[in-house]
Order: sequence, then C-alpha cells, then structure tokens
Amino acid sequence: VITLDDALALARTLSPQLRAAAAATGAARATRLEARSLLLPSLSGVSAYVYTQPDSTGAPRYIAANDLREYVDQADVHQQIGVAEVAGYRGAAAAEDLARAEAEIAARGLVVTVIARYDAAVVAERNQATAQQAETNARTFLDITRKRETGGEAAHADVIKAQIELEQRQRELGNARLALRTTRNDLAVLISGDYDTNFVLVDDLKTPAPLPALDEVRAQAAAHNPAIAAAQAALGQAHQDVWVARGQILPSLAVDYFYGIDASRFALSTDGIRHVGSSVVASVSVPLWNWGASRANIAASRLREQQARADLTLAERQLLADLDSFYAEAETARAQLESLTRSVDLAADSLRLTTLRYERGEATVLEVVDAQATLAAARYDRDGGQARYHLALAELQTLTGTL
Repeated sequence: VITLDDALALARTLSPQLRAAAAATGAARATRLEARSLLLPSLSGVSAYVYTQPDSTGAPRYIAANDLREYVDQADVHQQIGVAEVAGYRGAAAAEDLARAEAEIAARGLVVTVIARYDAAVVAERNQATAQQAETNARTFLDITRKRETGGEAAHADVIKAQIELEQRQRELGNARLALRTTRNDLAVLISGDYDTNFVLVDDLKTPAPLPALDEVRAQAAAHNPAIAAAQAALGQAHQDVWVARGQILPSLAVDYFYGIDASRFALSTDGIRHVGSSVVASVSVPLWNWGASRANIAASRLREQQARADLTLAERQLLADLDSFYAEAETARAQLESLTRSVDLAADSLRLTTLRYERGEATVLEVVDAQATLAAARYDRDGGQARYHLALAELQTLTGTL
C-alpha cells in the first residue's frame, strides 16, 4: 500500500534530478569555502638548500645570493588582500544561493510530477471501475431488451442497439485497463528502484484540501518563491563578477611573515650566534597595462549584470502571471467539484428512472443508451475534476511552497 506521501518520499530518494541538484549545491558550497580561504591567512613550510658558485675571492658570484651555501627552513604566513578576493567570495556565496534555489525548483517540480502521475493512476483505477460498471449496465440492458423482444414488447432493432452499446462499453473497458496499466508503469518509474508495479494506491481525491485565500497565497509567493530567489542570486553573482573584473585594475596588498632559519649553516645557532629569526615582506601590486584585457572583462561583466537584472524583472512579472493563472485554475476546479458530484447523482437517478420507463414501454432504447453514456461521462468528469483540482494546488505550491 502506497500513499501519496510515500510516493513523494520514494521519488525524492530515486530522482536523478534531485541528486544532480544536490551535487551542484555541494559543489557550490565547496567553491564558496575555497573562495573564503583566499581571504584568510595561509600557512606553508619552506625548506631549501641554495648553492652559489664562488668567484676568485670566494664570494658568491650572484648578487642575490647571501652566501655560497644557504639553508632555508621556514614557516610562511601569507595574506593576500584585494578587491578581487572579496568580490570572489561574495560571488561564490551568491552562486551557492543560486544552486540552492535551483535545487528547490527541482524539488517542487518533482512534487508536481509525482502528484500528476499518482493522481493519473488513481483516476485510471476509477475509470476502469466506471467502465466496468458501464459494461455491466449495458449487459443488463441487453438482457432486458431480449426479454422484451421475446415477449413481443420490443422490436429486434432495440436488441441490436443494445448489442452495439454493449460492444462499445466492452471496448471502453479494454481501453481503461490499458490506461491503468500505463499510468501505473509511469508511476513505478518514479517510485520503484527495481521497477516493481505490485502496489496498491490510496485514493485521497475524495477529500479535497481547502484553497487558501488569495492574499495568503500572494504573501507566501513573495517570501518563498525559488524562481525569484534564483534570479536574485544570479544578479548578485553577476554584480560581484563586475567587482572581480574591476579588481584586475586596482592595487592589491600581500603580506608574508617568515619564521625559521635562513643561514649559511643548517643549525639553530653557531658560535653563540642564533640563526632562528623572522622577517616580514609587504608588497603592493599595481596593474599598469595589459592591452585592454581588464577593461574588456569589466565591460563584459557589466553586460552580464544587465542581463541578470532583466531576468529578475522578467521572473517577477512571470510570478505575478503564474500566480494569477494557477490560482484561477485552482479556484475554478474547486468551484466545479460540487457540481460534478451532483451531476453523477443526477445521471445515476436518470438512468434508473429511464430504465424503469423502458421496461414499462414508456421510453425508447435510445433514451436508455443516452442515459448510460451520460452516467459514464459524468463519472469520468467528476474523477478528472478532482484530480484537476489536486494538481492545480500542486502547481500553486511550486510558487508558494507548502500550503
């Protein structure tokens, strides 16, 4: 036995889209942590031996050499400070927000897909039952017409019409069975890792959930819409990319603190002279010329920022349009549920009365056949209407989160 909540949980476990979204979110988080590390001091160890060829006096031939033999064993604390590093971290944080929003979009889309397939399977089960009942009614009516023909109360044409009606209902029953098998297979693809179709679905369409007020839906959409969050994150990332590009033409500061040995002997001290010490190197790097590459990068980044801002305004307009359309769909579907249920009751009563009138010779065979078709159509419409409302609520949930 599988409920809708069970199906959603299984689908979340098996969905490759959600796994890909989770992997993208994890990668974005790692990138943010990597960018943050550039803002923090780094520690590294340096061990080296430098030999320099002496001149005729025994002094090193190279000006940069401190001695003929130089031993280096130091710890280096390095700190790089610049606009590009700060903007890079902020851009990585925005990219993580974007990946998280896209993962939420994928999760909500999966909910709609599962609900659609689950309800389709439930409705297919109902349709099969309706088709089976219609086939039974047609078979019963065929028996009635044959008895009336035998008693001289009906023409043979009535029997032929009833036979045609029965065969039509039998074909519909076969199609309903095929549709049920197809919809169950489609659902099994989402919820069964080993493609097991041996399950029983719980029909919860008979108790539709209430539709929240429009103001409540609008407030939830404004606060919890992942499409807007994704567009805002993309704009934030594009804005920080502009500053990263600007950082290429701005000065940057680097500070290195060394502690350890840098001497002509590999020893802590020699002849009372201590070789362990420290030094600080601070440098400022000022970009001067790179053939306009930095300017071109800034211009390209600004264009991407403008595009991201346009995408955000489009997402905001699309949200308003979707909110109005989805809510109107849910409202319309909800308003029709009572009418569809009442139509089924009326059609069932009409078929009963028409059949009694036919048995008394007061109605024609066409009236009975029409009443049978009307009842089947009313049941199909009612079941489809309940699934329509349930799906409309799910689509509304993609904009607002959990209702």
